[in-house]
Amino acid sequence: MNVSASGRRVFVSGASRGLGRAVARAFAANGDRVAVHFGSREEEARTTLASLAGDGHTLVGGDLADPSGAAAVVDAAADALGGIDVLVNNAAVNIRHPLPETPYEEWVAVWQQHVAVNLLATANLSHLAARRMIDQGGGGRIVNIGSRGAFRGEPDHPAYGATKAAVHALGQSLAVSLAPYGIAVASVAPGFFATERVAPRVEGPEGAAIRAQSPFGRVGSAEEITAAVLWLASPAAEWSSGTILDLNGASHLRS
Repeated sequence: MNVSASGRRVFVSGASRGLGRAVARAFAANGDRVAVHFGSREEEARTTLASLAGDGHTLVGGDLADPSGAAAVVDAAADALGGIDVLVNNAAVNIRHPLPETPYEEWVAVWQQHVAVNLLATANLSHLAARRMIDQGGGGRIVNIGSRGAFRGEPDHPAYGATKAAVHALGQSLAVSLAPYGIAVASVAPGFFATERVAPRVEGPEGAAIRAQSPFGRVGSAEEITAAVLWLASPAAEWSSGTILDLNGASHLRS
């Protein structure tokens, strides 16, 4: 299989800001063409698009929780790029809902939202992109953004931890089924890392406790997570297919 090191056609879900924006920028700087997906933050997504190095990039919007919306988004991205070689499943929701404080109706709604976006949208995008990679020939890459919370537990965000654990398991299943087509699938499991969304927490009263989670005494950066994503999408990473790569500064160790 011929997986290129650059010049690839890359789809990044949830790329309007934060980690998705950093991932899109890294692929563009690598010489790839990127489809920047957004759900509702179109202006922020346009800012991401305008910041990308090179040309040939595109903007695609749509609701990934709707299966037909996911299909339309992938079709639009593939039409604009001429195909898809790399999929980065980054789009996710993470809403606080500790069980002792959350009414049942709210609990049900939050779980349904997490499953629809974090798990089912990831599964649907993976199917849609992988079938295109199979038809194109030449292999491909799928990189899922998971979470440390899948392993250590998320008492205030249980649906997030559970759906990210499911994303890890999905990636391993797909790694086995797609390997004969030269498609490698891997996941990263970040710990706490800095983005504009969580800046108030890092800079606020709980910041010291958050930084103390790691023996390095700091939180991670989006660029550190992005470097791992870029490598897992590279030709050199085929033998890492099926892996779940911990990126948490030794804040949670497992074996």
